[in-house]
Amino acid sequence: MGKKPTVFLESHNIKNQFFGFGQFNYHLLKALSKTNLKGIEIEIHVRAIDKWKQVFGDIFSYKKYHAFRRYKTFSIRKKYDLWHCLNQNVKIEPRLDLPYLLTVHNITYIEDKENYMQEDVHIRFQQKLSRSTAIVYISEYAKASTHQFFSVPDVPEYVIYNGNPITEVQIPKEHTPSFAPTNKFLFSIGEFTARKNFKSLISMLEFLPDYDLIIAGKNSTKEAENIKELVAQKRLSNRVVLPGKISELDKLWCYSNCEAFVFPSLREGFGLPIIEAMRFGKPVIASNNTSLPEIGSDIAYYWNHYDPAYMAKTVTDGIQDFSKKETQNVQRSISRAQSFTWENAAKQYVEVYKNILKI
Repeated sequence: MGKKPTVFLESHNIKNQFFGFGQFNYHLLKALSKTNLKGIEIEIHVRAIDKWKQVFGDIFSYKKYHAFRRYKTFSIRKKYDLWHCLNQNVKIEPRLDLPYLLTVHNITYIEDKENYMQEDVHIRFQQKLSRSTAIVYISEYAKASTHQFFSVPDVPEYVIYNGNPITEVQIPKEHTPSFAPTNKFLFSIGEFTARKNFKSLISMLEFLPDYDLIIAGKNSTKEAENIKELVAQKRLSNRVVLPGKISELDKLWCYSNCEAFVFPSLREGFGLPIIEAMRFGKPVIASNNTSLPEIGSDIAYYWNHYDPAYMAKTVTDGIQDFSKKETQNVQRSISRAQSFTWENAAKQYVEVYKNILKI
């Protein structure tokens, strides 16, 4: 029997499990480890081999990550049957001209003036596209925007949605976060950048006197300071909670206990928090742009602009509409969230591998 074809997963960002790329790496590899690989050998690229062997066992083979591999002189020379670049911004590339699969998450950085990455990032991404044998996008929006701003080769393209990592929603009854408000509240989460548009929620809150607001996420940024100043300026310090990064259990509590999840982001490649909130059967109000309507479907409610009074009315109207057929809407939300699974994503990636390898 011949040797199995080997697919190399450039997965070293798995070390950053509290960030988007790290989460993607971890959940995809975890799902692949439980999937029928159909005669394919998978080698993963990780820094702490012993740690990940305890997680995945002998399902995968392992290659140790070294930072110097990003330099061409020290690039990986092994002749794999397929190289899968899981994250579009990594600098590590194969030395040889191998069959190459690229996963594209988003190109929102193009319009993020505050965080506009150096020109070499733009160039590097175009080089990745140009060498690709096939491309996977995490949403139709990610595909459309890539075609809008870059030259995409005539290769097979696929859209494979990310999974929802929240499957269990049981929270210990005695658990309450230290930052929990006493009033009913709205919830949002994400890193504090201008792209997330959290400022609009602060202005909106003036028109929602019956609600408090929790915005969780990394708040050590310049934008976070701007938001804190706005909260103080509008005298909303007693109604706006900015706890910073929160534990997984506290996040689940917020989803479970909020009146609605609010997500005014200007640009998203996927919009995972929307389906996380839907898993709890909560009304979701989000921006009507980029990937968010694609992911939220007709179950979410949408803002077409960010006038504070209009945003507030959209929230109250959405909550009221959701409650009219609450049992039905809760079930629709949960069903939508459960349709995004890492198991399905892993199976689709294996099919893409097979298509490229022609097996």
